[in-house]
Amino acid sequence: MDFQLKTLTVAQAAAEKSDVLIVLVGSAALTGKDPLSVLAASARKAGDLPDKAGKLLPLYHPEDVVASRVVLAAIGDGKPAAVRSGVIAAITAAKAQAPKRVVVVFAQPADAAAVACAVAATADASYVYTTTKSKAEPRSIRNVTLGVADAAALTAAFKEACATVQGIELAKEWGNRPANHATPTLLGEAAKGLAKLPNIKCEVLGPKEVEKLGMGSFAAVAQGSAEPLRFIVLRYHGAPKDQAPVVLVGKGITFDTGGVSLKPAAEMDEMKFDMCGAASVLGTFRALGDIQPAINVVGLIPACENMNDGRALKPGDVVTSMSGQTIEVLNTDAEGRLVLCDALTYAKRFDPAAVIDIATLTGACVVALGGVRSGLFSSDEPLAAALEKAGEASQDRCWRLPLDDEYAEGLKTNFADVANIAGRAGGAITAAKFLQRFAGDFAWAHLDIAGTAWKSGAAKGSTGRPVGLLVSYLTTRAASAEAVPQAKAVKTPARKARSAK
Repeated sequence: MDFQLKTLTVAQAAAEKSDVLIVLVGSAALTGKDPLSVLAASARKAGDLPDKAGKLLPLYHPEDVVASRVVLAAIGDGKPAAVRSGVIAAITAAKAQAPKRVVVVFAQPADAAAVACAVAATADASYVYTTTKSKAEPRSIRNVTLGVADAAALTAAFKEACATVQGIELAKEWGNRPANHATPTLLGEAAKGLAKLPNIKCEVLGPKEVEKLGMGSFAAVAQGSAEPLRFIVLRYHGAPKDQAPVVLVGKGITFDTGGVSLKPAAEMDEMKFDMCGAASVLGTFRALGDIQPAINVVGLIPACENMNDGRALKPGDVVTSMSGQTIEVLNTDAEGRLVLCDALTYAKRFDPAAVIDIATLTGACVVALGGVRSGLFSSDEPLAAALEKAGEASQDRCWRLPLDDEYAEGLKTNFADVANIAGRAGGAITAAKFLQRFAGDFAWAHLDIAGTAWKSGAAKGSTGRPVGLLVSYLTTRAASAEAVPQAKAVKTPARKARSAK
């Protein structure tokens, strides 16, 4: 889908050639004297277009409008959440007519956040998965013109939003693919494809390299599957080499049966989504390749299946992690933390400024937060605050949960340094406490996206979250670093990332 930003008033938009013209009407007074503005003001006064975001008034062949169909969409106070609601409702309604060209125009002034949300919502509402369908019917919308009062002032935000959409849709693509079309090997090939973008490099390690590194916990999860594991290392270099990178760690369980601790059969097909953390890292790097922010970022993806055969990990087995800590595996369905802990240990070699792991980790987080906000855990106050702010800015929200030391009591065991599960109570927190043991040497945050990475039911599919949050965090961090350059007199020795092998 091709987006274009253009300086347009509502009157000018009426003369644009399109299949559907969507006019976003805020609660502020409509002062235009053109026919559409007058009509929208009259409709609002009559109560036919309430101010509540998402309310619509479809029109057919209104006078002096080139487009045969017009949708007046309320966006309330014009804030990002309201803009998102209005645009999604309007695009969803317009899709029924299979339009190819759509014009979306703001009836009142819009800021950068509103523009970004309009782009993201348009893409989200029109997205269609086609990869494994024999008779694919892709999204009908091909071109979208976004009309604002001053396009030049919003160009940077618009370009970043378009790049973020590309990342979100890549994450959706890999999240939605069936497990036999998204194996660890195929995931590695997708990561290698990202290395074609500027300033991105990729390295993919196999079982021998992982064994040599001592990643016993990760390898143990993979040992029951015929599909070989892959450990993916992505690097984006947008800043000087001596700038410490942000490391993103994405859980890449390409299918999760639960192992010997077998999951219930109902909805087990949705366990193809257990690699959405990995997909979000791929999507974030896709966006970085377009935006080119002045920051260094490393992406780590431990990818494997959690399957059953005669070699599969068993409850009660004790494995040795890359850190040297031993882990008693009391439940083989708590495998995500077993692959992540080795990746977190590996992250230390980059002397990171911050490490963020992203994982569909616990059903407990779904119970706690549903599908609205991702769970956020962090040992670092500034990092947690920055991620919360990025979530609000991108409308990809998270909610911080505690990490009190008492929550780790249930992870104690007589047979290893730590158990991989505690009791049912506070399950999302105890999982985070397990990961925290392996992240003590750097600023760390954990995003539990089990409730937000995909939707079930009639709308089943990947959401692409939290790519929006991660891109917003990284670009904001990059902008802050540029705004406060280091004094020239201070020289920092170049950091050398040790070889992966």
